Amino acid sequence: MKSILLSGCLAAGLAACNSGAKNTAQQAATPGNFNEDVAFLQQHLQNVVVLKHAGDSGRVVVTGDYQARVMTSTTGSNSGKSFGWINYHLVASGKYAPHINAFGGEERFWLGPEGGQYALFFPPGKPFDFTNWQTPGLIDTTHYTVTAQSDTAITYQQEGALQNYSGTHFNLHISRTIRLLNNQDINTTLGFALPAGMHSVAYETTNILTNKSDSAWQEQNGLLSIWLLGMFKPSEQTAVVAPFRHIPNAQKHITDNYFGKIGPANLQVKDSLLLLRADGKSRGKLGLSPLVAKKGAGSIDLANNTLTVLFYEVVPQGRYVNAKWELQQEPFKGDAVNCYNDGPLADGTQMGPFYEVESSSDARALKPGEAMTYKQVTMHFEGSREALQAMAQQLWQLPLEEVQHFLTSK
Repeated sequence: MKSILLSGCLAAGLAACNSGAKNTAQQAATPGNFNEDVAFLQQHLQNVVVLKHAGDSGRVVVTGDYQARVMTSTTGSNSGKSFGWINYHLVASGKYAPHINAFGGEERFWLGPEGGQYALFFPPGKPFDFTNWQTPGLIDTTHYTVTAQSDTAITYQQEGALQNYSGTHFNLHISRTIRLLNNQDINTTLGFALPAGMHSVAYETTNILTNKSDSAWQEQNGLLSIWLLGMFKPSEQTAVVAPFRHIPNAQKHITDNYFGKIGPANLQVKDSLLLLRADGKSRGKLGLSPLVAKKGAGSIDLANNTLTVLFYEVVPQGRYVNAKWELQQEPFKGDAVNCYNDGPLADGTQMGPFYEVESSSDARALKPGEAMTYKQVTMHFEGSREALQAMAQQLWQLPLEEVQHFLTSK
């Protein structure tokens, strides 16, 4: 069965049917603030690390148990709002689920492609259907080892082997460093000073993939990309914001029908911005080609006066792997950026609610011993409505009134 509907953790929505999917009411008694999330993770995991600067309220919690994953963060010290979505039920179970272990977390390390003739998530020769779909253990269940650590940064490493759908074997080494940024780092990355009264937390991940095989990776046998996926908490007043290059026929390079076409009530297309409703109530996914994708996708939550923005590299003419569940005519013309709003499946079950913002590196033909590096910065801001407006204007030239109108026009 061919399918273009499932990509990344989005496929985990189906996996939820087999891994204890819960509705929102069942999740009501779960942890709420950052300190409660940390305590929960420490209760159920062995390797939980909190990164922090002395005298600063920003915090990030990571774990090697889940492949050097950033689980959540806060701008408000221990009692602050926790930004990352966590699958409390699956974490607490201490068990592995079939197909995928969607533990949550606001940035996890994956590798692509998912589908196609060079797929990493399907065994050779098997149909592209859910029965045969399996997240590789290297990016799903393997524990990563700490190789360096300080109060504000931690590095993990792991080696492993993968086989793609075409039978090509990859021996590889993964290194992943998570570094908490300070205020100067934040201002430098943004290119402007934070408005008065704005609280922040930001971290950079440096992801290095090394070819440990005896031969070069070749395009005709399949290549790998670094794939970073973030899961965040939705609200009725949250919109994902995805900037794109305003070029002729730009919308031909934007995919909005992965789960059926997203209607205007849930998606607004402006001259150079996409607004996607992120309420966790209606499944929909966007994909932006590297020809139009820009750094700086994120979200605005008007209910909590918070703003999230991600910075990553886009190579307009680069090879980006195609995730579609089919034999592909163009396996290296995939998305550079994806955005997703979760929602109930046809049978009424739901793994979330959450929303996602994802980015991918281009795929490179690495020689033996050669490495590629892909970095991403995730920033969260929390403050007054005035400060939020100033941030949205600086980042996206986006008046909050337009976001409010979009969110209330359904």
